[in-house]
Amino acid sequence: MATLHPFRALRPVPEKAEEVACVPYDVVNSSEALKLAEGLPMSFLHVVRPDIDLPSSVGEYADEVYSTGAINLLEYARGEHSIQDEDPSLYVYRLIMNGRSQTGIFGCVSVEDYDNDVILKHELTRPSKEDDRTRHIIEQRAHAEPVMLTYPDDEGVKSIITSTVSSTAVYDLVSADGVQHTIWKVDDPAALVTCFAEIPSLYVADGHHRCKAASRAAESLAGTEGISNEINFFPAVLFPMMDMKILAYNRTIKCLPGSPESFLQRLKDEFDTRPTDNPVPVESGFICVYLCGEWLEISLPEAKTDSAVDALDIGRLNSYILEPMLGIVDQRRDPNIDFVGGIRGAQELERRVDSGTDQMAISMYPTDIQELVDVSDAGLLMPPKSTWFEPKLRSGFLVHLF
Repeated sequence: MATLHPFRALRPVPEKAEEVACVPYDVVNSSEALKLAEGLPMSFLHVVRPDIDLPSSVGEYADEVYSTGAINLLEYARGEHSIQDEDPSLYVYRLIMNGRSQTGIFGCVSVEDYDNDVILKHELTRPSKEDDRTRHIIEQRAHAEPVMLTYPDDEGVKSIITSTVSSTAVYDLVSADGVQHTIWKVDDPAALVTCFAEIPSLYVADGHHRCKAASRAAESLAGTEGISNEINFFPAVLFPMMDMKILAYNRTIKCLPGSPESFLQRLKDEFDTRPTDNPVPVESGFICVYLCGEWLEISLPEAKTDSAVDALDIGRLNSYILEPMLGIVDQRRDPNIDFVGGIRGAQELERRVDSGTDQMAISMYPTDIQELVDVSDAGLLMPPKSTWFEPKLRSGFLVHLF
């Protein structure tokens, strides 16, 4: 059963929350983060993307990056613009994007639950990103950003959420991207802990690398003097499945075998295709491909096996196009493939191809939340970047120290 753990959050004073809260570390590159933090010395980007405070010549994984992040967090924690809860607490976090809301519980979950598959994964992690996040956690003595988990809908949790959101919010702001972020403190954390103790499994939605890094940091620091038991927990926002919205995670191919024109003809020869003006697949079982200045809709053949992974659109794409036609066997490591979150739209796919950055773009139909659960329950793993969850959590609201 799932462990929900209240914690003493480090958080901004309410009047400074808008200046502190920022996008997650992994949705922007260094130059984008630098631009977002311009004129905002309290932005939490200085903690989660400390490279923005260093010369561009400093490498992404240089020692200075990690030490700077630790210094920045310490200065924030000691400064007048942050406070820390006196008692362990839980929170309700609601996001509203384009009129659609999703509401979850902000608390800590257990490293042991992650290690023992009470918290189920659906993607492999990349070693370099694992190493990076683990080192940030160890040097900062903190889990600076929450992961996003989902759980089966539960009436007890729903009742507590409904009661909590009728009270006065601790934070309520609209971020620059138009998403409203509202956070309330839960009056009775113990009642929520009891509810989650009856939920058999949690599922990683977004934040596989942060989950794995939390596990590795706990193992690395076990028994270290001065490290509290809080190292065995890490922050998460847990949303009921009915609230989750998954967008597509699209692909681009840098170099095609032969000319783009010949590859386009090969696709037409081998699959059921038709030209289309709609770059977004209308249903599961279809992809849209952009090359040579045109969009082509392709009907994917049925899965070759009964595996829940092979039955996914991305599984069928792997089986029929990526592996046999492009020689892409390991999407995690192959430099010939790149990934574009669905929130960026088809325009970004077209831009990459038209500019010559890539030769082909593949627009996917979004993975369904039930597909994610089926794969996770089967103990299987999806190909990397199979899901893009939106809206994104804001970083800096509630930080977990140990």
